[in-house]
Amino acid sequence: MHEDAVFRALADASRRRLLDRLHAKTGQTLGELCQGLKMTRQAVAKHLMVLEAANLVSSRRQGREKLHFINPVPINEIAKRWIGKFERPRLNALLDLKRTLEGNDHD
Repeated sequence: MHEDAVFRALADASRRRLLDRLHAKTGQTLGELCQGLKMTRQAVAKHLMVLEAANLVSSRRQGREKLHFINPVPINEIAKRWIGKFERPRLNALLDLKRTLEGNDHD
């Protein structure tokens, strides 16, 4: 199941750090992603392979460089399925309270 691969990829702190870096600046090379990390280039490459297998990162060759891009869609799908359904009742309660306080409870 694709969702399992996403959860496995997100379970590792190093991979989450790489996603954070790609979120801050997408389209980075392996060398750029390695800067400032206490990981070998090979370790970062392996983490990127796991992220790509989970469809959280995509890559594209540009000349001699390989650029890496974050794909937020799988994380959004998880948020909608696993987080959104737990937040929905709370948000509806807040909306009801807002309408009541504003005197718009006829909607």
